[in-house]
Amino acid sequence: MPGVVATAVGYTGGRTEKPTYEDVCSHTTGHAEAVLVEHDPKKISYAELLDIFLEAHDPTQKDRQGPDVGDQYRSAIFTLDAAQADIAKKAIARAQPAHDKPIVTEVTPLGTFYLAEGYHQQYSERTGRHSCPLPAGLKKRLGMDT
Repeated sequence: MPGVVATAVGYTGGRTEKPTYEDVCSHTTGHAEAVLVEHDPKKISYAELLDIFLEAHDPTQKDRQGPDVGDQYRSAIFTLDAAQADIAKKAIARAQPAHDKPIVTEVTPLGTFYLAEGYHQQYSERTGRHSCPLPAGLKKRLGMDT
């Protein structure tokens, strides 16, 4: 995505130290599968990233995204500080009119982020498999429809 410098997949928001994928899937850790996003604020703002996030998935589903079901798939925005939390809450308010059901996306302070196993990193790019592809309209607006 234009302006995104790097991403890393991992786990956060739970109580278990150094969880594995299997641990997280056991629904006993409290962790969510998450993506840490580094962006260039000169090319894309934090608010714009959140707008895209809220459009790219269904933020009204609790503990589910696409074919994936479980508490580790909850919709959440993990923030670094109060300013980010405020921006996230405003993004949710902007997105709500596009949905018939209430947005359930959590806004939570980021705790420890545990990097996921190597086979999870850049999964879509490595395998060509996209379990939750971006909506066509969003891809077109972002110039990613080629």
